[in-house]
Amino acid sequence: MPSNTTIDLSKIPTRTLFDGGQIPCIGMGTFGSDRFTPEQVSEAVAGAIRCGYRLFDCAAVYGNEDKIGRVFAAAMADGTVRREELFVTSKVWNDMHGRGDVLISLAQTLKDLQLEYIDAFFVHWPFPNYHAPGCDGDSRNPDSVPFSPERFLATWRQMEKLVDAGLVRYIGMSNMTIPKLEVVLPHCRIQPALIEMELHPCFQQRELYEYCVGKGIQPVGFCPIGSPTRPDRDKTPDDVADIETPEVQAIAKAHNVHPAVICLKWAVQRGQIPIPFSVHEAEYLSNLRCTTEDPLTAAEMETLAGAERNCRLIKGQVFLWEGAKGWEDLWDLNGIITR
Repeated sequence: MPSNTTIDLSKIPTRTLFDGGQIPCIGMGTFGSDRFTPEQVSEAVAGAIRCGYRLFDCAAVYGNEDKIGRVFAAAMADGTVRREELFVTSKVWNDMHGRGDVLISLAQTLKDLQLEYIDAFFVHWPFPNYHAPGCDGDSRNPDSVPFSPERFLATWRQMEKLVDAGLVRYIGMSNMTIPKLEVVLPHCRIQPALIEMELHPCFQQRELYEYCVGKGIQPVGFCPIGSPTRPDRDKTPDDVADIETPEVQAIAKAHNVHPAVICLKWAVQRGQIPIPFSVHEAEYLSNLRCTTEDPLTAAEMETLAGAERNCRLIKGQVFLWEGAKGWEDLWDLNGIITR
């Protein structure tokens, strides 16, 4: 492969987890967003490994882990990468929170990804509510229920056993809120090393972000450029496109780069780990390279701090339960959860 499509790995910054472990400052997401096939996603993963990506964010519900596993196996077999150089994450889906199901979920993920262990395993959503693949935004599962600390902690106990067994190195949470964290963290025998949350210039979640950092939990940001290819069910007329905001566009013009690059530079320099997704080599190569050169100035970071629009893109309305007032209930915006 030509040298201009590879990046010096030593130049890519890393983050330090609570136990001293290292993780790349940027990764590649693998959610095809109902728009890309498993084959397209896995081909992008193969190209990304060749370019220098070492962090890959996977999930059982994405429906492509078996294809990605073949890519991992091939890359390790031909010497492109060693297993210890990869940081692979996956997630237990909402329908596998029951007793014993978390281990079953992980076993399938390990088989599909053709790995002996996962670097980080997340609870994908903090409740057992799930939806059919490709459903629309008005879909509702009649079995959906509100968040329950006891139910969540029962799932977390299973996650902790995976660490004990050496099947996962770290465990993490996703789509949490401060009220939820407040009631579960004191009861965790093994603390979450990472937490995935929506983070982009127009939705910075400052309070939650600072709370997690203060607890020694590394934030991982999905939708880092505003996820323009997210499923249609997650789009609403009031959504703001980060790459079209004047703050982002002005800084992009000053650096002579695409506005998406500015969103990623902001994320990395702020301290979170963005996990952008693209099937186009030029884009994912640019995403990785931007972490190694031409940093934003302190003044530009301050300008982007002012780009906050409180615009949550992934509202999660498909997970609502009977009696919920709206998607705000998922995020504890209509009152404090039951403790």
